[in-house]
Amino acid sequence: MRCVIARFPFDLSKSGVLASMKGVKPDPITGESVIIGRRHYPVKQVGEVITRQDRRDFTSGEVIRAMARLGFTCSALPEAAPARVLSPFQTASALLGSPAPQ
Repeated sequence: MRCVIARFPFDLSKSGVLASMKGVKPDPITGESVIIGRRHYPVKQVGEVITRQDRRDFTSGEVIRAMARLGFTCSALPEAAPARVLSPFQTASALLGSPAPQ
């Protein structure tokens, strides 16, 4: 498949991406990610490996579009669970040291 990343054309294939990423240890994920094989990789790391360009030269959107067209699963960073908020009664009970009903 032909795609453009950072204004340069690339001919990518699913097997070529799998071969390029083989043996590459995933960096910690802080944003969008791509599942390649059984591993989750940051999008920018995948783009850097397959294009041999600096991560600052392309956007994560360019790589996500290319990986999705090749059939890889792409995902955004999962949102954090909301913090549990205590009711006024639970807060007062906690301050007074008595157990609050759940």
